[in-house]
Amino acid sequence: MRLDKYLKVSRIIKRRTLAKEASEGGRVSVNGKAAKPATDVKAGDVLEIRFGEKLARYRVLSVAETVRKENAAAMYELIGGEEIE
Repeated sequence: MRLDKYLKVSRIIKRRTLAKEASEGGRVSVNGKAAKPATDVKAGDVLEIRFGEKLARYRVLSVAETVRKENAAAMYELIGGEEIE
């Protein structure tokens, strides 16, 4: 699944356009490498997202095209930093 779509479906970032802009701006990396919006994301990958001065690290647990809002948090686990809403 595309990185920008994964960030939106998992609700780490609320809108796909914001996820795309974050990726294009160099604020998102996958497995330690800078990622573009079309980067493929799969289970087991580690995402790092810079929110201003803070860095959040997530491990991808599952990938799904659609997920209910209540189940979105089960797609990843926070492994470092702090979660920012």
